[in-house]
Amino acid sequence: MTSENETLRWPTNLNRAAISQRLVNARTIAERDGLTEVARLLVNIENETPAHIAKAVMESLNWLEGKSELRAFTLQIEMVALNLKNLK
Repeated sequence: MTSENETLRWPTNLNRAAISQRLVNARTIAERDGLTEVARLLVNIENETPAHIAKAVMESLNWLEGKSELRAFTLQIEMVALNLKNLK
């Protein structure tokens, strides 16, 4: 099976704890891989308001736009973006 025939199956029901955990993991990866701008956007993200989290996620995606070599990392942030509606 080729990737063009695959269906994306992303969780769209992540709660705040799951969203925070994914963003903390993303921050760790960003720090490790020298993605300092993304790491900066995600500093202390687990303690931020829903509005701040949403803004950081969208700014991260804007920074990652067009960086095809970071596609796997970008997909993780996109998954969180799909779940922002669940932040409370």
